[in-house]
Formats: sequence, structure tokens, C-alpha cells
Amino acid sequence: MQNLISIIIITKNEEKNIEQTLQSVLWADEIIIIDCFSTDNTKQIATKYPVNFIEKKWEGFSSQKSFALQQATNNFVLSIDADEVVTEELRIEIQNLLKSEIEFDAYFISRKNYFLGKWIKSCGWYPDYQIRFGKKDKLFLTNREVHESFESNGRIGYLKNSIDHFTYDSIHHYFEKFNNYTTLDVEAKLLKTKGNINWTNLILNPISQFLRMFLSKKGYKDGLHGLVVSLLSSFYTLVVYAKCWEKLNSKKK
Repeated sequence: MQNLISIIIITKNEEKNIEQTLQSVLWADEIIIIDCFSTDNTKQIATKYPVNFIEKKWEGFSSQKSFALQQATNNFVLSIDADEVVTEELRIEIQNLLKSEIEFDAYFISRKNYFLGKWIKSCGWYPDYQIRFGKKDKLFLTNREVHESFESNGRIGYLKNSIDHFTYDSIHHYFEKFNNYTTLDVEAKLLKTKGNINWTNLILNPISQFLRMFLSKKGYKDGLHGLVVSLLSSFYTLVVYAKCWEKLNSKKK
């Protein structure tokens, strides 16, 4: 007997991406979209396809994905983001797996992250393994404001093929998300540092982040794309620490 699979996706104003994402998963037995009342054409585009489209107030990445997981009616679940595409190779691998005795409870899948149209193989951006596929009752979400991830309390394996992740198609697109993501990262950073933020963090940590990505993680191999990714990541680090300092300073007043 073949195992059945549910695809879960969360969305908010994803009219630019959702169609190609859905077209890559039409082979699935069930597609569930949890939408945060998008104000663009996401709903109109998505509902052209055989999907279970559910609107839910935004309560954070982890909460939205946990809710999506709960809605799945099949034993196996694949989670993808609205700016991701399941490659043909990955589709075949998963479908073959579903026809067999599945050895593991959950699987890591690598991601090919694209920046301004280029697959970034360096900077620590690849293989970028994440748990995305597995038995519904063996998956759960980490409780983080941003960069949330699936985890499993079962046996974990690795799939050979990748998801295509179209992260940012322009610098403008990067900074559209930048302010929100850096703000969401503040609480995690304050918890990790136990609130010990000083001027050295604002200087040394961004420099360290650039050197790690551009030199240690060989960002230079991706040319100007790798340089820009490394510089933007360094600036991201600076802004997170600056927002931490701002929050701590405001509490003293």
C-alpha cells in the first residue's frame, strides 16, 4: 500500500511566488495553504489549484507552521515555503520513497539558495540541510520567532535531492524583509547573550560574520554575489546588535 503525503505551505502576500511553488507539488495527495489574510492576489492564484486554503491570523512563523501541520490528513508531510520549488529530482525521490518501506521517521533535505538569480554554493548557504519531510506524528516546530525549524523525536535520514529556494530577487526585496527579521531576532539574541551587549559587539561581531562567510565559508568563490551576501549578512548582524542595545537602553530610562 502506497503512503500518502500532504504538502503544507504558509503564505502572506506571495503572488509573485505561489504559482510556481504550487505547480511543483501538484503530484501530492493533499496541499494545504495557511494564509495570513493576504492583501494581494495570493488567494486568487492559489485557489485555481486543488488546495485546502485556510485563512488564519498571523501568530508567528512557528505557530503558523504548527497549525498547518495539524491540518494535514495524511501520515507523511512535506513542508515548503512559498518561495521554494520542489525539483523534479526531489519529487521522484519522495514518490519512490512513499512506495517503499520507509526507514526513517523524518528526513533532512538540502536547499539550493538563490540570490539575485544565482545559486549561492558558498557562504554557508549550501547544502543548508533542514528537516522538511517525515511522519506527521514525528514532526514538531522549534519555538523561535524567526528561522524556525522542524525537528523530530524519531530516526532521521537524508534525502539526496534538493529544494530550490529563491530567497531574494533584488536588493530591494532583501530590505523589504530585513527590518522585520532583524527585529524578530532580537529576543533570541538577548536570550543567548543574557543581555550582555556592549560596543565591542557592534564592531567585532559584524566583522567576524563577514570574515566567516567570505573567507571561512569561501564566499569569494561566488564572486560579487558572494561578496554582497557576506556584506549584507554582516550588516544584518550589526543591526540585530544595535536593536538589542536600543531595547536594553530603553529599559534603563
